[in-house]
Amino acid sequence: MHLQTTTNWQKYHPPVEAVDILTHCNRLIIANTSDELIDLACGDSKSNYFEVAYEIPAKGMITEAVVVRVRNGVVANYPEPYMRRRDPDCMVIGDGLPTDKEAFKQRFGSDFELLRQQTFEWLKRQELTIFGFVAGGAGLGMDAMVIAPANAGFFALGLAMLQGIIPFDRIPATFVPRAIIYVAPVFRHTHFDGKQIVVHNRRDGLHELFSYNLYPGPSAKKGIYGMLLGLGEREGWVTNHCSTVQVITPYDNVVTIMHEGASGGGKSEMLEQAHREPDGRLLLGENLITGERRYLEIPRSCALHAVTDDMALCHPSLQQGQGKLTLIDAENAWFVRVNHIEHYGTDVHLERLTAEPPVPLLFLNIDSAPGSRALIWEHIEDAPKKRCPNPRVIIPRNVFPDVIEGAVSVDIRSFGVRTPPCTKEKPSYGIFGLLHILPPALAWLWRLVSPRGPANPSIVDTEGMTSEGVGSYWPFATGRRVDQANLFRRQFSENTRMRHILCPSQHIGVWRVGFMPQWIAREYMARRGAAKFRPDQLRPARSPLLGHTLHQLQVEGRMIARWFLQVDTQPEVGEETYDEGAKILQTFFHRCLADFQDPDLEPLGKQIITCCLDGGGLEDYEQLIPAG
Repeated sequence: MHLQTTTNWQKYHPPVEAVDILTHCNRLIIANTSDELIDLACGDSKSNYFEVAYEIPAKGMITEAVVVRVRNGVVANYPEPYMRRRDPDCMVIGDGLPTDKEAFKQRFGSDFELLRQQTFEWLKRQELTIFGFVAGGAGLGMDAMVIAPANAGFFALGLAMLQGIIPFDRIPATFVPRAIIYVAPVFRHTHFDGKQIVVHNRRDGLHELFSYNLYPGPSAKKGIYGMLLGLGEREGWVTNHCSTVQVITPYDNVVTIMHEGASGGGKSEMLEQAHREPDGRLLLGENLITGERRYLEIPRSCALHAVTDDMALCHPSLQQGQGKLTLIDAENAWFVRVNHIEHYGTDVHLERLTAEPPVPLLFLNIDSAPGSRALIWEHIEDAPKKRCPNPRVIIPRNVFPDVIEGAVSVDIRSFGVRTPPCTKEKPSYGIFGLLHILPPALAWLWRLVSPRGPANPSIVDTEGMTSEGVGSYWPFATGRRVDQANLFRRQFSENTRMRHILCPSQHIGVWRVGFMPQWIAREYMARRGAAKFRPDQLRPARSPLLGHTLHQLQVEGRMIARWFLQVDTQPEVGEETYDEGAKILQTFFHRCLADFQDPDLEPLGKQIITCCLDGGGLEDYEQLIPAG
């Protein structure tokens, strides 16, 4: 590890509070590379096992995480099951700038400044590690740095992998942090009753983020996202919450698909090949009542070239004015969830990449012994025989085969929704067909309400139908939702030469389908390319909120049964139950859209929302933002 004396950190031009911390801390380690942070995470270069523990007043020594070195990287596990997923209520705002988010004082009854100073004093008594990076990268983000306890090296490693790390001797003279992360995990025990808390404190020219926990999801991952959203809000652009993939058909047709959605909505899965049965078939679905299984045979799948996994900069300098949104990856590595990999052979491509990677990886919530090989289907258990639903691995984007570097323009903009089963005995909003075609105005509305859906593996709160808010990135944003809604709507008005689709996952009516709908939609839409649908190929969905449905869907000569496209034709559902589900969906939209009844919402946005609240039809939405 590269140790620097406390005089050398001035090269980072840290803010005045950080200067005080770095001047007085017990010891300072300036990290240059991820490899150095691997040694720090494991205790030292010779250690394969390390416990990240802190002395908590009146509670004694508490272990936050256990870190082991394995042959293919580093594995970090949390003794406390609560810490293995992001708490959706972890964010609070410490400043007094305009925001729709809960303020620190509102939740905790005191100004944040007192805790801010206590945090600085605690950090001054620690051994620390620091490094610099560019949040968002691509020359479009902002200079940033992190100050963290040295014994939390695995957290620093995760951040360095996700956002990159600038070696100390390559810090440019012009480097001036506009964002900084302070990591102080002890305060979740002393001040927050053990809860995950991340405080955003927006100051003039500097975005401070205080991470009071060591799960990287709310801070190293989504905390950085919040910083980028704040930057875009000030400058008039958006960092979209999406995966992006260039799909190359067996006939060499190239189509770029951007897939958005709330956590658990299939973003990472859009970058995966469809999971096949041992005989090579695709399991389209299983009827939950009869047990019947339906299969689809596609001899050859499309080739997939990944572009983004979760965060995409849609910066104005990238836009080409051709009616298609242009984006570039905002991350240096991807935070891949592998809860669906339960057995060897489920996804041989990802399994091979993570078992024998060209560079060390960081695994979270994976059961591994020191010196072993971490395997992504070996999830730790939250309780006996209850797997952790959120096993993760951080994989540098440049080790993915055929990954796309640079900016791409989008042809198809997709949105994924987790849906529950729907039956006559238990009506629900699980009335989505396999694929829906949406007009741009309606596609924008879906991104305002962003349903989170049931059984979400990524976050603690998983019950019922809740909204992840505008863009499905609202939980990470620090400002006002109306400003984000305006920025987001402009994307749809200014880029009308894109096709918009809606894909369910988990269930289609009474059929359990997993992520197969979006995989089939990807294969089908890529083969269609820019070809327009004939009028006889589309049918208005029974619910106007679902746009058009397909009358028939055929892939490689294989026809998909109609009840997978039009759920009201399923005998276990029927029209009456479908209509009950449509009312549930409509009520949900009305409830969520009430948050956008703001005088600062731009006129076209108001018209679209009014159309929905007044029970507008599909043709009304088509006229509000005509497709190009």
